[in-house]
Amino acid sequence: MLRHGLRNLSSMSLKTLETLNFDNAALADLPVDNSKNNVPRQVPNACFARVAPTPLASPSTVVYSTKAMELIDLPKSELDRPDFPSYLCGSKEIPGADYAAHCYCGHQFGYFSGQLGDGATMYVGEVVNSKNERWEIQFKGAGKTPFFTERRWTEGTTE
Repeated sequence: MLRHGLRNLSSMSLKTLETLNFDNAALADLPVDNSKNNVPRQVPNACFARVAPTPLASPSTVVYSTKAMELIDLPKSELDRPDFPSYLCGSKEIPGADYAAHCYCGHQFGYFSGQLGDGATMYVGEVVNSKNERWEIQFKGAGKTPFFTERRWTEGTTE
């Protein structure tokens, strides 16, 4: 298990939201639909579809984990920035991020059901920290995607 105490922060290479070390290997290694046609549709032969998150008018931070942010070398001062909520909800693009919806598929009732929705979240990118550890950043509920299903939206969930 990774543990960082406050005393260890000085040994970390602290970053800002603008200087995170992104290396988005998943999008380089897995099939991606690059059409940017962000309407609900079948997306054949792709794990991801490039999309932009739906901006929020007045985002606010409810809670954050300093321990989790330390894993990507972000100090508390970055979390307290007035624009932090805008970056973490997708209203403001994080430099180096490569936004993509992640297809959710699987078996239901004993059969492979194919594309079920976007329950696996929106991929933001992968950050490699000062210890050479790779951490994936994801948004949950970042808006409609090609994998969106109207049924789930009307039921009050956004996968």
